[in-house]
Amino acid sequence: MMSSPRITRIAWGQMEVEGLGVGKDFKLYPGGGRPWDWTETGTRHVPGIQPEDVQELLARGSEVIVLSRGMLLALQTRPETLALLKAKGVTVYVEETRAAVERYNALAAHVPVGGLFHSTC
Repeated sequence: MMSSPRITRIAWGQMEVEGLGVGKDFKLYPGGGRPWDWTETGTRHVPGIQPEDVQELLARGSEVIVLSRGMLLALQTRPETLALLKAKGVTVYVEETRAAVERYNALAAHVPVGGLFHSTC
């Protein structure tokens, strides 16, 4: 099993991820990750994380997905995104960013986990 990179530090507007360095928002999955650029899919805080945003996580073998809501819970998740993950049999957690990081890191030790992390609002 390829492990997912651990998040080593989280602060307002900045995250540090093993092997990936420092950035603001990240897409993480088994075997790696990259910066999460919202403009790729036109994501906004409302209506939030779209099905297109999680497709890469699924394609990279994520069996569990953690979606962060931002530090102030401003980032929403579209119902279609949750429906897609449920249809694929993927367990999903949607939490405030610090809680999401804790859960993701705990899961990364033994589960093929992916996540979308937003480090500001």
